[in-house]
Amino acid sequence: MTEPIITVSGLRGIVGETLTAEVAARYAAAFAAEAPPGEVLVARDSRPSGEMLARTIHAALRVAGRDTIDAGIAATPTVGVLVRSRKAAGAVQITASHNPPRYNGMKLFSDQGRVISAGPGQIVLERYRSCAAAGLPGCDADSIDGIPSCDDTIGEHLRAVLDTVDVERIRSRRFRVLLDSNHGAGGILGRRLLGELGCRATVLGGEPNGRFAHPAEPTAENLAGVLESVVEHNAEIGFCQDPDADRLAVIDASGRYLGEEYTLAMCVEHVLRQRGRSHFCGEKTAVNGDVSPAAKIEAVPAIVANCASSRMSQDIAIRHGAAFFRSAVGEANVADAMIERGAVFGGEGNGGPIDPRVGYVRDSFVGMALLLSAMAARETSVAQLADELPRYEIVKTKMSFPTEKLPALFDSLEKRFADATADRLDGLRLDWPDRWLLVRGSNTEPIVRAIAEAPTEAEAARLCEEVAGLIS
Repeated sequence: MTEPIITVSGLRGIVGETLTAEVAARYAAAFAAEAPPGEVLVARDSRPSGEMLARTIHAALRVAGRDTIDAGIAATPTVGVLVRSRKAAGAVQITASHNPPRYNGMKLFSDQGRVISAGPGQIVLERYRSCAAAGLPGCDADSIDGIPSCDDTIGEHLRAVLDTVDVERIRSRRFRVLLDSNHGAGGILGRRLLGELGCRATVLGGEPNGRFAHPAEPTAENLAGVLESVVEHNAEIGFCQDPDADRLAVIDASGRYLGEEYTLAMCVEHVLRQRGRSHFCGEKTAVNGDVSPAAKIEAVPAIVANCASSRMSQDIAIRHGAAFFRSAVGEANVADAMIERGAVFGGEGNGGPIDPRVGYVRDSFVGMALLLSAMAARETSVAQLADELPRYEIVKTKMSFPTEKLPALFDSLEKRFADATADRLDGLRLDWPDRWLLVRGSNTEPIVRAIAEAPTEAEAARLCEEVAGLIS
């Protein structure tokens, strides 16, 4: 791999190899040329390479004629709130999310305080590639001095999250909570939020120094030691963040890994339950735009999740009489669909809840507050909240496959599974009443991903095996 991995919303790569100062400067300059007038905010997660990249990006933006402001180490959802509160032209968040420490990246924010969507992102990408061919005016990062910084990076975000829950009710419970920030950016606001909610909190990896105590992605395998710590500290719930704190995995009091898919589903259940059926207009439901005439006239609350997320959220929405819509994979696509549908909540099954009351960015702090709110409101445990949800098992696989052959593969799958409802919103998704299969190509490498969900792991695995059989 000689080039960074680039999408319409940002890029990431190995620092010093595929992600160099020159790449960062060109990409920042391309963004500056397309952003509206105003200052550009620069922030970073806790990776040590972030400071060097920040100086390079500030320099490139200033050479491009932009005023910049430095937010230092900040969670990705916090950056979205800061853009809006400062009325900035946009932001560059330096993060590689859950990738290993040698990676870093750049995530672009629009002036709306959300990750830029596909249209503007494609224009930035094309300009970046033009800059690569034409060269970039020189900029010396060491000569950029006196960059102003934000006095308070977390205050507005904290207030926005607290406004979504009954703070006094949560405080009265004095929950014992373990937060694993893994030395990422999440501990800064995470510790403060739990304190404001009256929690007796134990924070692991609270210092944002980028020295991850375990691999960055909050999977069950990577969190083995944290599972034990939840039990050892007698915590009622464990929260685990990725390095830029836009994803949240959950652990119950017994040390059971509930995972990231459950984060979104439990939040959806609580939001719809709190709104109450009195706020809904009848029992009309919708999935992917199939809205009844009554629903078009009367305001039915909408939920959005991407097409690779668990069916749990769809089942919950329908049970509460809400409309459910799927988007293509990607935070920007979910946000686009939420705005279009006026959704009350949404997100991705990778532990990324999105609450429009706080911002159209995946937000682990939203997840933490809402789950504590659900436990307090119903006077129950997070284990019980999870056990009440519809039960499915997800299997995820990937296989080498040339991108140009994907249409033929999709045609073959549709013929093989003629009893399924087919949707090509993002790759091919096949739906049955109690299971689904998603097959989609990678945007950056010649592989195909097959994701299946069914009542049992064996049934989900069989669907993925069917895909592998057609490829081989």
